[in-house]
Amino acid sequence: MDIRTQKTFEALFALEDIREVFRQALPNTTSPEDEQAIREGVDKVRKILDDIQSGTGNAEVRKIAGTIDIRSREENYINIQPIQAAGRLTPEARKALLAYGDGYSTCDACRKPFRLDKISNPPIAPFHEELARFVNMDQARVVPGARRGFQAVASTLVSKGDSVVVSALAHYTEFLAVEEAGGVVKEIPLNEKNLVTPDAVAEKIEAVKQETGKLPVLVMIDHFDYQYANEHDVKGIAKVAHQYDIPFLYNGAYTVGVMPVDGKNIGADFVVGSGHKSMASPAPSGVLATTDEWAPKIFRTTQMVGDITKRKFGIKEVEMLGCTLMGSTLIGMMASFPTVRERVNHWDEEVKKSNYFLDGVLNIEGSKVLSEFPRKHTLSKVDTTKSFDTVAQRHKRKGFFLSDELSGKGIIGEFAGATRVWKLNTYGLSWEKIHYLVDTFQDIADKHELQVNRSQLL
Repeated sequence: MDIRTQKTFEALFALEDIREVFRQALPNTTSPEDEQAIREGVDKVRKILDDIQSGTGNAEVRKIAGTIDIRSREENYINIQPIQAAGRLTPEARKALLAYGDGYSTCDACRKPFRLDKISNPPIAPFHEELARFVNMDQARVVPGARRGFQAVASTLVSKGDSVVVSALAHYTEFLAVEEAGGVVKEIPLNEKNLVTPDAVAEKIEAVKQETGKLPVLVMIDHFDYQYANEHDVKGIAKVAHQYDIPFLYNGAYTVGVMPVDGKNIGADFVVGSGHKSMASPAPSGVLATTDEWAPKIFRTTQMVGDITKRKFGIKEVEMLGCTLMGSTLIGMMASFPTVRERVNHWDEEVKKSNYFLDGVLNIEGSKVLSEFPRKHTLSKVDTTKSFDTVAQRHKRKGFFLSDELSGKGIIGEFAGATRVWKLNTYGLSWEKIHYLVDTFQDIADKHELQVNRSQLL
């Protein structure tokens, strides 16, 4: 770790120690012992700041609570980890974690009707309204990850034995949501381009009807799948679903928060997004949005009454288990939202950078892009079996040679040891970093005597 990065963490930790003095003291009162601790803490911070400025000093704190390593991947490396890129927190979100880290911090000002989405200070209620507008739906709730959005819809619509149509590239959490509800997944086959087409959806619906004697109760499709990040015709698929009067769930785990999403234009009955995957939010976080038509069912309130106490909690929403995201997870999501709302307007530039980088990889002879190309997304699957894997076959470190080479140049996030088929994501990287990535991959190829056609990269 760069000593300045190390010392920055140490300064933050030292400030937290000073903060703890105030948290333990009486209101607006500090004892002589407190004042001494504050002075010593401030002196410590000053020394650390001097080290940061001069780039000197030694690592004084290597673990948190004695066992947890300091995570400095984003400070010290270019991270191309496929599911991390769009989940990097904004500075505002990191500040929110500091200020709202206490467990129920969002509930300080909770008043009747005692529900998360009704809290006005901090502005959680307005945030829910903004989320709905953001994806052009009528109502929205925050949920602990996209998977809990799938779960809420499935548990509402799916009964034992019901069929749900999903892509052959569907995420495992879609399967689990259907299984938990007692339903059965029916997969839509892919075409030769690894895409799900509206025609294939119609054929699958007909096949399910013929096999079971009834229609599926839900069609659930990823806009960009997690395996190839290919773009599927969700608007056409939604139209087909509605022709059969089947509701359509739009899985925007890789779109909501990075590119514009218009749920009503798509024809979605439900829009699900991932906060920690695509909205610069702490995990676990996500969003479930729906129309006014479906909201009374998806966001139904409890009708149960205690048999002895006669207690009832009618304002609590069953699928949300009353309240969902609390504390710093939610506030971090809210703190990042202004940036997220703006950055979706620059999606074309992100895709342009993705294609530039992959052009550089393709110029290493033998490399392939398995995702549709040119790319329409920043997440991609590549095949370097006939390039970097040929080196791995003769290298003493096998496939880990590439990880070694990359980390030595400050690049991490590729699947360690993978030199055949692997995924990466360039989202959020500057053009300077994109150029550095291309140069580094090609320099590694040169070093190991792979042919590089640099003249082809514009």
